[in-house]
Amino acid sequence: MKITFKGDYALKAVLDLALNYENDNVVTIHEMANRADMPVKFLEQVLLDLKRGGFVESRRGKVGGYMLARHPAQIRLGEVVRFIEGPIEPIACADKRYSGCKDIYHCVFRGIWQQVAQATSGIIDHITFEDLVNQIRKTQEALVYAI
Repeated sequence: MKITFKGDYALKAVLDLALNYENDNVVTIHEMANRADMPVKFLEQVLLDLKRGGFVESRRGKVGGYMLARHPAQIRLGEVVRFIEGPIEPIACADKRYSGCKDIYHCVFRGIWQQVAQATSGIIDHITFEDLVNQIRKTQEALVYAI
């Protein structure tokens, strides 16, 4: 699995919207681009894809912008990665349905690549954007101290 710039920006965009979810804030594309240091034009394309995938919604008008379509607890990291990047298997034959190789049942590498895919899925499919928001807030709270 390789995360492209598009995938990275998509994950950062969903996280930014998750951080603003509880406030019912609609986030403008310019605010999001500034916070995450992303090019606005590229972010527009990413947000359109995320909208098509049912991850974000948009509002038009003077107070328009973007917001999550679902609660951050209902969006898993793996969902977004697969939607933007495609399958997470490091090689096509790691997929159980693959049949394009005549050596598939004797290949010693296939089992290794399947284990890699399972380990990756085991991580990214159990992390929600709410988990990430909580992790960020916990880190921020730890940095706040008084003298």
